Amino acid sequence: MSDLQGRLDWIETASGAVVASASDFPDGHRVAPHRHGRAQLLHALSGVVMISTGQGRWMVPADHAMWIPAGVEHAVDMLGLVRMRSAYVLPGAAPDLPDTLRVLAMTDLMRSLIVEAVQIGTAEGTAGRAAAIMNLILLEIPNLEERPFALPFPADPRLAALCRRFVTTPSPHATIDDWAAACGMSRRSFTRAFLRETGLSLSVWRRQATLFAALPRLADGVPVTTVALDLGYDSVPAFTTMFRRMLGASPRRYMRGQPDG
Repeated sequence: MSDLQGRLDWIETASGAVVASASDFPDGHRVAPHRHGRAQLLHALSGVVMISTGQGRWMVPADHAMWIPAGVEHAVDMLGLVRMRSAYVLPGAAPDLPDTLRVLAMTDLMRSLIVEAVQIGTAEGTAGRAAAIMNLILLEIPNLEERPFALPFPADPRLAALCRRFVTTPSPHATIDDWAAACGMSRRSFTRAFLRETGLSLSVWRRQATLFAALPRLADGVPVTTVALDLGYDSVPAFTTMFRRMLGASPRRYMRGQPDG
């Protein structure tokens, strides 16, 4: 039996509204597409995780978590050494749990709760402190702030080809007119098609794709100046303005977990 199948069997057969487990993975490791009957709060304690589903791709930097509803098929790719801690939640275990895929910012409280929950594993047959920790996880999940790390891909082959090219070599200089011309479309038809296919405007989509490229390098300690110039920005302030607009903090403050102001 594979490690993945063994873990899936444990998730499906464990009792209790919440169960938790820990996994450590090397750089480049990939967990094959799979699904489970519990929702998963996947927390990257360190490293960066990329989640791929039929609905798009999501990036989970360190100190963030991905909420994956029950039944959603997903694959997981590790960028760097990843220490993963996950809580698996039965559907309907608590009111107001998210019902869509989303990246969530972790709080100090939730981070500590998941670390403690991993030591417990399952609250089956327990009471007191162990049960309280699991219950508090259920109460805190709806309070976690969503972060804009979704990167939906269009189904249209022409649009998808441009998006794949941009993810490989992000640049802030290409214009909507450039993309429309590459697809043989008018500007108006292109913008409507892109919004229909991805749910985002091209400018927002490209900013998020740029974050996909920037965050793993910043997490590895690459200087902000180097990252900004490598991504094609003419200046660090221009890159910082984009970063702050998307995440509410400058790159340095964000990586230290400090909001601006």
